[in-house]
Amino acid sequence: MNLTEKVAYIKGLSDGLKLDDNKDEVKVLKAITDLLEDLALTVADLEDAADETTELLDVLDEDLGAVEEVVYGEDCGCGCEEDDCDCCDDDEDLYEVTCPTCGDTICVNEEMLDEGAIACPNCGENLEFDFGPDLDMEEEPAE
Repeated sequence: MNLTEKVAYIKGLSDGLKLDDNKDEVKVLKAITDLLEDLALTVADLEDAADETTELLDVLDEDLGAVEEVVYGEDCGCGCEEDDCDCCDDDEDLYEVTCPTCGDTICVNEEMLDEGAIACPNCGENLEFDFGPDLDMEEEPAE
């Protein structure tokens, strides 16, 4: 039984008692059953709206998944390990830097290195790049 059926059952029971409608107790009982009926109908409407919203969200989720696949490819959120990734710029040399604080390895380009320092995206540690006379940036670019 759903709520509207239960309220209809209670209303039927109270009508079956053949109570005197002029008594205050009967007026209160009828007002309570009318209120219960209104509440049950409101809840039913809310349940229907929630079901429609859920269905719409499912459709939107599927559409967003299709858009993500077109934009990012199969599995590219670009922490990229794919050789033929379209979203990465293959012409740019990248260098791997390991954060001494959290151990996270990040890729940086020459522009980032030229700035002299960046914040680690994982822990926020300031990573400084100092190129002395013994270091050459061209030695080992990450692919």
